[in-house]
Amino acid sequence: MLALDIQPVPQVGAPAPDFSLPSTAGHEIALSSFRGKQPVLIAFFPLAFTGTCTKEMCAFTEDYDTFAKHNVAILPISVDATASLREYKAKLGMKVDLLSDFRRTVSALYGVLSTEKYYSNRAYFLVDKDGVLRWAHVESNNSERREDAEIVEQIERLE
Repeated sequence: MLALDIQPVPQVGAPAPDFSLPSTAGHEIALSSFRGKQPVLIAFFPLAFTGTCTKEMCAFTEDYDTFAKHNVAILPISVDATASLREYKAKLGMKVDLLSDFRRTVSALYGVLSTEKYYSNRAYFLVDKDGVLRWAHVESNNSERREDAEIVEQIERLE
């Protein structure tokens, strides 16, 4: 296991820590590439092909048009390898690309890496188009998730 520098969860009102990760689209996606263009929902999820994660990713697909109406990019991130995430995306017919934090650096940077299980805890970070963190929620139990309606409420507060 690599020694990772696990940071505290970023504070609302602070700049969101930048990162770049490989995606199921076949290229790296950087958080900073959205700055000045659109808000971003970063959604850490523990593992592909698991119950709650699958429900969550299906909900993002079902509500994709609602997020698009608000011009919000969704960046789901897990520690799974990119190839596994490609298969997961295809199996579920997802509309969003998934990001692979296989080295766990971004999960550690955002303070959501479980040191016991070595995957990220379920967490949500809403970043405005200026790159500032406007809402954050880390689940205390990974079998729970936020409903999209609650996330959309937070998005509407940005507008």
